Amino acid sequence: MPSAASFLAAAIPMLIYLWLLWKMDKYEREPLGFVIGHFLWGAIGAIIFAVIGSQFVGNIFQIFVTDFESLNLFGAILIAPFVEEITKGIFLVGTVANRKFDNITDGLVYGGAIGLGFGMTENFLYFDTYSYDFDQWIFLVIIRSAFTAVMHAIATGTFGAFLGMSKFSKSANKKVLPFIGLFLAMTLHGLWNLSVSFQESAYYGLLFMIVVIIVFIIVFTKSIRKEREIIKLQLTDEVERGIIPIEHLDIISSTKRERSGWINEAIRKNYIKVVTKLAFRKFQTETTTGKNQEFYIKDAEQCRIEIKKLLNNQNDEITTQTEV
Repeated sequence: MPSAASFLAAAIPMLIYLWLLWKMDKYEREPLGFVIGHFLWGAIGAIIFAVIGSQFVGNIFQIFVTDFESLNLFGAILIAPFVEEITKGIFLVGTVANRKFDNITDGLVYGGAIGLGFGMTENFLYFDTYSYDFDQWIFLVIIRSAFTAVMHAIATGTFGAFLGMSKFSKSANKKVLPFIGLFLAMTLHGLWNLSVSFQESAYYGLLFMIVVIIVFIIVFTKSIRKEREIIKLQLTDEVERGIIPIEHLDIISSTKRERSGWINEAIRKNYIKVVTKLAFRKFQTETTTGKNQEFYIKDAEQCRIEIKKLLNNQNDEITTQTEV
């Protein structure tokens, strides 16, 4: 198969997955450009460092393991998960420190994006290498697009979620959460590689990944539900303060917000964005300290000012139309 066909087979499924992952984040969707930036890190940066790291660690293993088959097996189930999850996940460490990182869902989205980018490049290299045999090429495209690349997304998304839990946890043991997340990502990665390393266990590997995908979707759905609860809880006292009309509370914290008619359509999208931001800034105020907390308090107040302006402009417009 031509390299162009291998590239399209690698890129198209991952870009579709990336779009679906981004769309699943209903209530506080991340900037698409920022998500794509993470995807590109996985596709380029993480791949480069993974190749270098795997070569380095592999050379160390060669000192103790001389059998070629054993070395390949160690490389698949130990070296690859260890090196690749670190090179993919290290970018998330900088992301989670960003004040725009609002909740656990952000970790799932950004981590998933990195994993999909990594999976795309890795898939292209495999597809292009085995392009001389059409039947084998098709088999690789199906298996790697449906399972292996998805595994990369889920593994790094898991690490991202634990980074998010650590950032917003009040527990004294919060610093250990990132290490748990990284260990789980490596374990998932290693188990998948182990299962597909032997023909007799490959079907168990596919079953394992199907279960993992279902669990990931359930976790993501629960995370979205948690976002909805945060929005409603944090905005309840904003209604009492007169910042937000009471009739908007249930709408803002549900998918009804995407419908027209409940507010002036000219301000709806901006209003949703600012009100949602206010809810998460208040949530972050409760889960942080120091300068970050000061920033979130000030940003929340700025959100209130913007909300008042938007609603006042809407009321002025309605009054003008009525007078005319």
